[in-house]
Amino acid sequence: MAIKHPQFPASAYVGDSTLIQPCLGSRLYEDDHGSILVGQPPEVLKGLLLHGVNNFDTLVLPDIKEKGGSLTNNLEFPLYFFLFVANGLSEGRRLNLVGEDEDLSHALRLLQIALFGPSREELTNWNTEIELANEWLAASEELALKDQDCKLIPLEDFFNLLPFEDGKVKIGEQTITHVAEDVFDIGIGNKNTRFDLNEDVAIEPPYQVAPDYVPGGLVKMGIEVLGGASGFTPTEPCTGLALCYNGEYLLIDCIPFLDQHLFARGISKNQVAAIFLTHLHDDHSSLFPLLLMPHQVDLITTREIFYMAMEKIACGLGWTAEAVQEHFNLVEVRPGERLNYFGLTIDTHVTVHSIPTVGATFSTINRGIERTLCVVGDNHSMSAIHYMNRRGLVRNSTVKKLDQLYTDRFSLLVADGGAGAIHGDPADAIQSASDRVVFMHVEKLTNEFNTTFSLATSGKRYTILEGDPAIYTSQINHYLTAWLGRPFPNRWMRSLLAEEEIRRYNTDDVILVQDSSTRGYVYLILTGYADVVQHDGKQLHLEAKLQAGDILGEMVVITGAGTRNASVVAKTPVTLCVFAEETFKSFIVAEGFQDKLLKQWSFRPAIARQPQFNQLSSTVYEKLSQIAEAKSLEAGDAFELTETHWCLLSEGNATLNGQSMSPYEDYGRRPFAAAITGPVTSRDGAKLLMINFRRLDSLRLECPQLNYYLRKMRMKDSNQLVDWRLGKVDILNPS
Repeated sequence: MAIKHPQFPASAYVGDSTLIQPCLGSRLYEDDHGSILVGQPPEVLKGLLLHGVNNFDTLVLPDIKEKGGSLTNNLEFPLYFFLFVANGLSEGRRLNLVGEDEDLSHALRLLQIALFGPSREELTNWNTEIELANEWLAASEELALKDQDCKLIPLEDFFNLLPFEDGKVKIGEQTITHVAEDVFDIGIGNKNTRFDLNEDVAIEPPYQVAPDYVPGGLVKMGIEVLGGASGFTPTEPCTGLALCYNGEYLLIDCIPFLDQHLFARGISKNQVAAIFLTHLHDDHSSLFPLLLMPHQVDLITTREIFYMAMEKIACGLGWTAEAVQEHFNLVEVRPGERLNYFGLTIDTHVTVHSIPTVGATFSTINRGIERTLCVVGDNHSMSAIHYMNRRGLVRNSTVKKLDQLYTDRFSLLVADGGAGAIHGDPADAIQSASDRVVFMHVEKLTNEFNTTFSLATSGKRYTILEGDPAIYTSQINHYLTAWLGRPFPNRWMRSLLAEEEIRRYNTDDVILVQDSSTRGYVYLILTGYADVVQHDGKQLHLEAKLQAGDILGEMVVITGAGTRNASVVAKTPVTLCVFAEETFKSFIVAEGFQDKLLKQWSFRPAIARQPQFNQLSSTVYEKLSQIAEAKSLEAGDAFELTETHWCLLSEGNATLNGQSMSPYEDYGRRPFAAAITGPVTSRDGAKLLMINFRRLDSLRLECPQLNYYLRKMRMKDSNQLVDWRLGKVDILNPS
């Protein structure tokens, strides 16, 4: 289903030209002189295919690099579209690439990494094993596009690079004018058509994402399919899996529009602990949403793929790789070696693909029996791999391992069945001894396979080990400790768990009802998302967005109020743990936490009102409330602001060094900026939000979402020179 813009239809005629909105965040302009695609959000190719578009000549890079949790300059599949769908390669045409000079260099470097992989020099600098480096380089060259003389086509030969000069680029009869940030005019003679990408305040998938309504429950081991199609399947999401292990999720690759697909499955981002990254192609590696996680995720991959991933995000975002890397924790794996990841064994293997790619076997022992999940990863067909092996391009050890994967027994084998130029053949698994075989990258299996294998389709679940009520215990301990800001006392935990009850709610179910009695319960969200809403007699107001890890009803216990002041509605399937209110209150009083929690509770709305924090999640508000302090100034009061604290104006008016303070500015020891200190005074009274800078800096490094938005806030300050802005880079030698 194509998403249509509210101001104009998905296809409209303007004079002799046509305007098409392939998806939110992009526009396609067509006239007799050519077609121009402005903006390249994730999976824009699918939007083009859904609209029946079969050609374009020009790409215009957007100015705003990120919107609504997605990068806006995803060029890999638009380039494939131009080369193979629009026949640019066979006709010897070049794609016009228009943008600011610096942005063009970032785009080319990003494509160089994603399409051609690392150079020999880079692999040497990363201390890659020589034989593995040789194999990766040989496979990349073998599978790369070549001209009629079988010579490798360098990336630059696919494009005509057209930087804006004095805000204009002329392509034949068409003139593209860069009017303002993400605003462009396309003119022919005296006729102009304006594109304003700012009209799209969010970016969503160009196809429908079918949500779950019924909670599935957590398992000890199993996968949920976020998507299983290729980047060319217009109505289905790309490939991504969520491996549930003892109730916690490990993503296998990062699907485009990750947030929307997690939400559809009822998986909170608080439930995601790690990601296993197989390779960098856009349909597997749209990692930007992980920069917005409320906690740092472990990125499990080889160091080569990790460094490539950091640079890919850096080029897409316009930041240095060092700044991006702050948001991740590398857990390095080596092909052929075993990693024990908190009881989950990960055996990584190399596949044969156009760039460095790995897969893995995930296993665990349950009651003396080993259960295994093998994800082969993107892989060429075995017949082609054997041919490459005979020519000395692929090592014997690689072929032997891949042959073994397709014949050994696994509880579940997930394989690449794309049958394309660089993808697998379903026939490779015909001799598999696995209990179940599931294929990715396939729209439809042929008759000879459709009674043997199944397809990974968005929303499917494959359970290897069922869960039980005990699986929630560790989650409860983890979330309560995070909520309290310190380890939860063991004896009180046992008392709470002795009376706990697990409840499940469907999407749109009302969990708590406004103005109802508390009924003696406190609730901890274990899975999914919920909204806090309040009706004032005339309108419904959204008060907060909650997810796994948030507690409901705790303030009623502390304040002694007998009724709920708002309703809570499940927005996805939700699982809750219900505690006895009396036991919960006894714990708070006995441990002396009442004043602390009241203080945190009072800070949450104050923090949420701050413009600097308006995009943070409820989890991050909670973390900030644990380190925040309030300073109230009565009329005529004054104090000296030093570099020990970060300071924000919350209410009223105040001056610093005689200059009026603004709620849109920050003061004291400022993150990523020079300090602004001195005497603060208030004529009529004011409230200030004070955060110890040392604790803020520590929290920033633990919380990628906070780190990212603090940096983004600073980059919007035109007077501030930030040292992580990525300058112009060389396509082959970025350093």
